[in-house]
Amino acid sequence: MVVTIPIAFVEPSTGDLRDPPLIPLFYAAIAGIVIIVLYSSYKERKEHQKANVKRRSKK
Repeated sequence: MVVTIPIAFVEPSTGDLRDPPLIPLFYAAIAGIVIIVLYSSYKERKEHQKANVKRRSKK
């Protein structure tokens, strides 16, 4: 995902800057990163909730 951001602005085969950058590719990479971060935090939150329920039920 992070590699996609520079590819939107630089031609990989020549290393030259793209005259019109590939803006949809840039925004798709940013959206992908955001989705991954949101999903991982959601998963972590659910895991903590299960651990809390398990800890509370042992009393």
